Amino acid sequence: MEYRVDKDILGEVKVPKDAYWGSETQRSLNNFSVSGITVPLDIIYAYTTLKKAAAIANMKDGKLDSKRANAIVRACNEVLAHKFDGQFKLDIFQAGGAGTCINMNVNEVVANRAIEILGGKKGQYKLVHPNDHVNMSQSTNDTMPSTVHITLYLAIRDQLLPALHKLESSLQKKSDGFKDIVKEGRTHLQDAVPMTLGQEFSGYRWAVTNTTRMLTDAQDRLLDIPLAGTAVGTELNADDRYAKYAIIELNKLTKSKFRITKNRYALMQQRLEELAVADALKEVSTALNKICNDLRLLASGPRGGFGEIILPEILPGSSIMPGKINPSMPEMINMICQRVIGGCTTVTEAANGGQLEINVFTPIIIYELMFSINILSKGVNTFTDKCVDGIKANKENITKHVEMNVSIATALTPYIGYAMASQVARKAYAEGKTVKQVCFELNILSKSQLDKILDPKREAKNTA
Repeated sequence: MEYRVDKDILGEVKVPKDAYWGSETQRSLNNFSVSGITVPLDIIYAYTTLKKAAAIANMKDGKLDSKRANAIVRACNEVLAHKFDGQFKLDIFQAGGAGTCINMNVNEVVANRAIEILGGKKGQYKLVHPNDHVNMSQSTNDTMPSTVHITLYLAIRDQLLPALHKLESSLQKKSDGFKDIVKEGRTHLQDAVPMTLGQEFSGYRWAVTNTTRMLTDAQDRLLDIPLAGTAVGTELNADDRYAKYAIIELNKLTKSKFRITKNRYALMQQRLEELAVADALKEVSTALNKICNDLRLLASGPRGGFGEIILPEILPGSSIMPGKINPSMPEMINMICQRVIGGCTTVTEAANGGQLEINVFTPIIIYELMFSINILSKGVNTFTDKCVDGIKANKENITKHVEMNVSIATALTPYIGYAMASQVARKAYAEGKTVKQVCFELNILSKSQLDKILDPKREAKNTA
C-alpha cells in the first residue's frame, strides 16, 4: 500500500495514499479498532449536513471566502450522496469520547475532497484546512451534541414514527373488524368476564398511541441544539450572526425547525434529551413486548392452547415436528424489545457519566439510540405487514370458551348476591356445566331473565 504523510501536533502520521481522512482519523484507526462496530452513517450524514450549513453561515458572516466555502459545500454534497461511505470506519468505542474523532473524520474527509475540487492534492491543507476552515466557528463540544439531536430527530421523524403509525392503523382496523366477536376475558391467566376481541385489540392500539405520544414529546426536545457554543458554551470564536445563519441553513437542509437552545451550557454538559428518547423507546418496547406476549398466548395451540386468533404462517416452526408453526413475528419483536431495553440501560449509565462541561460517552449513547430506532422501525414495519394485517379470529374456539366461561356468573351478583353467584360458578365448574344450566337446575330466576342477564354481548358492552 502506498502512503502519504500527514502531520499534527504529535508528529507525522502515515495515511493510505487514497484515503480522504487525515492524521487524527488514522490515529484513531490505529489505536481503537476494538469492536468492528463503526460509527453509523446516519451520524456522519447529519454531521456533514451541519458542516455544510456552517460553511454557508461562515461565508455569509464574512469569515470564510466564497471559493473555499463553495468547495466545502460541494464536498459535503458528495458525502451526502454516499460517494465516500468507505471513508468513515471509526470504531464506536474510541478516544475523544465526546466525539472528537468523529468530528475530525468528517472534517478531514470534507477538507481533502474540497482540496481536490480546488485543484490540489490530499494533504495540502493550506488550500482547505480541516480545523481552520471546515471546523470554523465550531468545536466538537457543540457540534457533536447538535449532530446527535439532528440524527435522532430525523430518524424518529422519518423511520420510527411512520412505522408506529402504520401499526396503530392496522390494530385499529383489527379492533373495528373484531368489534362484534364476544370472547372471554382473562385476568391472572384465568377465565374472567366476557369482552369483545375488538375491545382487546383496542387496548393494544391505545398502548401504541400513548407510547407514540411520549416519543413525540421526546422528539420535540431534540429541536433545541447548542450550536455555536464552541468549546464550553461561551461562543468563543463564533458570534451571533454565525449562529443565526447556521440555524437557518440547517433547517432548510433538514426541513425541520431546530432552534438554538436558551442555555448552551446545559445541552453541552448533559445528555437529558437523549435520556428522554431512551425512556420513550423503553416505553414503546415495553408496550410492544406485552402486545406480542398476548398475541402468542391468544394464538397458542392450535389445539392445546387458547387458539382464539390465527396468525399468518410465515415459515415452518420445527426441524423435527412435522407441521408445527410458531408465532415467529411476535417472537422477533420480543427480542427486539429486549435488546432496546438493554440499550436504554446503557444510555442511562452513559448519561450518568458526564463530568463538568461535556459528556465523553456521547458516541455510545448515539450508537445505542440509533441502533434501537433502526431495529424498532424495521421490526415494526415487518411485524405489521407480515403479522398484524393478517390476524384472523378463530370464532369456533372463541364461542366454545365463552359458553363454558364460569365467570359470566358475575352478572348475577346484583340479582342473587355474591355468595350465591359464587356457589353457582363453582358448581358449574365442578360439574362441567354452563352457568345457565346450573341456574335452571337450581331454579334461579326465570329463563327470560337468565337469557338477558347472562347474554355475553350484554356483559361485554362498553364504549371502546
